[in-house]
Amino acid sequence: MSTPHSPIIRARDAMRRDLHYIDGMATAKEAADLMRAHKVEALVVNKRHPDDAHGVVSLIDLLHGVVAANRPPNQVNVYEVMTKPVITVPADMDIRYVVRLLLRAKIRRAPVEDKGEYVGMITLTDLVLDGTLC
Repeated sequence: MSTPHSPIIRARDAMRRDLHYIDGMATAKEAADLMRAHKVEALVVNKRHPDDAHGVVSLIDLLHGVVAANRPPNQVNVYEVMTKPVITVPADMDIRYVVRLLLRAKIRRAPVEDKGEYVGMITLTDLVLDGTLC
């Protein structure tokens, strides 16, 4: 966390730059396989057309929508369990406000947006584990 004498940490300074995308028609199994392969807990779901919004599918979405619901992962499409529309974080937002936004929205992660493009993903877990917050 920044102090009066330290520079402000922005979302772009703390985000992961490795974003991974998936189509909403992909299966939950394909999503889980992609998460496992890239060692991430969330994927951005592609827009279906230019006026559409992105979605996000997370490990928690898969656990709730597939495992807890006792549904076969190869028979559940990503669009059925994803979160949409997505709450995004501006790349230049002060990390203190990023944390407040995520906590108030009751989410653990959000894509970071710069000039209308997703440039990374920020997570509460990463902020604690990499020492940004503590």
